[in-house]
Amino acid sequence: MQTSTRDRIVVTAARLLQRQGYIGTGIKQIAQEAQATLGSVYHFFPGGKEAVAVAAIRHSSQEFAALLQKTLDSEEDPAEAVNACARRLATELRESGWTDGCPVTAAALETLGTDSEIQQVCADALRGWERLVHDKLLRCGFPAETARELATTVISALEGAEVTAQVARSEEPLRAAGRQLARLVHSYEVRTA
Repeated sequence: MQTSTRDRIVVTAARLLQRQGYIGTGIKQIAQEAQATLGSVYHFFPGGKEAVAVAAIRHSSQEFAALLQKTLDSEEDPAEAVNACARRLATELRESGWTDGCPVTAAALETLGTDSEIQQVCADALRGWERLVHDKLLRCGFPAETARELATTVISALEGAEVTAQVARSEEPLRAAGRQLARLVHSYEVRTA
């Protein structure tokens, strides 16, 4: 199936932002690697680099949400589902040569303290991923407030562990986080049963 020029630009930008960050990715590089003209990039994204980045982060966020949902759904037990997410992230990060970490981390950190659309789309991504974990916990019978707090904890811990794993070039930070998060989720399960 042939992809449109706009889609090629978005997918290419998403990959580059994930690996190089917002500051390290140029609009000319995006155009070149997407096999598009600079004019095409500006045609589809009159707002320039920031507009391309926003579309790319949304795309990456949706891709990661689909992966997260599939992994959460792969295990009936919520503690094991959370651990499975950490294991999958660890494996995929290693297989990428430690380059394909969280699709929003670099852009989020590089634009901290700004009131940019990039910050907003990064915040939306994190809230969306939390909602997926929250909904899994609710379906498993957790009280709403517990599910909300655990979901925030799970996503925050996985984000931090992924950065640590990238820097250390080791799966262990993610695997350890997964095991500990599973214990945490299980400790609440016992109380709610």
